[in-house]
Amino acid sequence: MHRRLIPSLTVALMLLVAVAGAQSPTAEKKPLDVPYVPTHESLVEEMLSMAKVSSNDTLYDLGSGDGRIVITAAKKFGTRGIGFDLDPDRVSEARENARRAGVTDRVRFEQQDIFTAKIADATVITMYLLPDVNMRLRPKLLSELKPGTRIVSHNYDLGDWQPVQRKEMDVSGINHTLYLWIVPQRGATGR
Repeated sequence: MHRRLIPSLTVALMLLVAVAGAQSPTAEKKPLDVPYVPTHESLVEEMLSMAKVSSNDTLYDLGSGDGRIVITAAKKFGTRGIGFDLDPDRVSEARENARRAGVTDRVRFEQQDIFTAKIADATVITMYLLPDVNMRLRPKLLSELKPGTRIVSHNYDLGDWQPVQRKEMDVSGINHTLYLWIVPQRGATGR
């Protein structure tokens, strides 16, 4: 009796493994690393001011949410921009917000993992991520971005890489910290 049961169990196990393996590559990534918390408009303005954003810049927002940073930069400064977010609902919302703001010729939003996104063309990076995500992202920022690229982060630093500017702001009784870094020349110290 056991001899007949073993082949059946083997076939069932092989089918289970095949089905699980077939589902793995197509499993959609979920936006688990960073919750969506919109950046207050006054902080958006200050982040763009700290980075000295202009119409000559290409701004990439990592974890772009509803698109407000990219859209504000395009609307106020003529900046070109791309927002990356894993959440398809946020990407749809950002695209609709860009359409309503009349800046779809200057911006785009992509459902993309920030760790695999191509960011080398950015002259400005903005982000409101969590400390562990910032630290995991730091090697990518330093290896892919050109020297002189400005990075502005809301509330969370990049470890021992000292910012060139740090600004505290009170918004509705809550303290926020903004950080600005400039990507150094390759091989430079201080990062």
